[in-house]
Amino acid sequence: MEAKKAKKNKVRGIKNAFIVIIICFIVALVVFTQVLGAPENFEGGDPAGGHPLNLLGTIYKGGFIVPILQTLLLTVIVLSVERFIAMLSVKGKGNTNKFIAAVKAALEKGDIAGAQALCDKQRGTVASVVSSALIKYSEVEKDDTLSKEQKIEAIKKQLEEAAALEMPSMQQNLPIVATMTTLGTLVGLLGTVLGMIKSFQALATAGAPDSVALSTGISEALVNTAFGIATGALAVISYNYFSNKIDNVTYAIDEVGFCIVNTFAATHK
Repeated sequence: MEAKKAKKNKVRGIKNAFIVIIICFIVALVVFTQVLGAPENFEGGDPAGGHPLNLLGTIYKGGFIVPILQTLLLTVIVLSVERFIAMLSVKGKGNTNKFIAAVKAALEKGDIAGAQALCDKQRGTVASVVSSALIKYSEVEKDDTLSKEQKIEAIKKQLEEAAALEMPSMQQNLPIVATMTTLGTLVGLLGTVLGMIKSFQALATAGAPDSVALSTGISEALVNTAFGIATGALAVISYNYFSNKIDNVTYAIDEVGFCIVNTFAATHK
């Protein structure tokens, strides 16, 4: 009778990040026009020509680059929250380190069924990969047509294949967050340059400089710089945090996998 197959761990997550970007852009556009650009934020109720009365008005004076930067920042925030929720699925129900220790203890006693029961209880990515390897362990143990070396290679191959199936779901959307690291900074720099150009244009006018145009240009430069730095910094922190989490999961899989292979090698001739 064919052994049951381990269920692939289903990591929750957003499959289509492009939809997230579109929604974030719409939200950013609404905030820019309706909140930041509200008449009460400017002298005379004129967003186009009036001097800003508060921080919201100052941000609005950052120009058309602001909603783009807001879109990037919102996208990083949403995808970071999404990855955090997804990593809860990866972790499973209990502490991963305790789970690894319990599985290793069961393997040292030769209790394969006990190790499998721990995987069923823990769930998560590590448990899913280990469960798959334990099922293969039981299958090759009963197969008299394979040599010991072939059985060990079969277990190793099963570990590699199971881990390879889990990795894409763990790394999903992280490349987009990594892209925002550079893109946010560059778009912020573009906004800064455009703001400085406007400032120098105001200074270059004949006679007294246009103070409104000068302040608008400086506001645009500084606001875009701030948004660009904030987006880039948050994206770097998020990407490194989740990359470290994935590395820890990979190390855990390697550690338990090594223990499974060694247990088989030590207990079979």
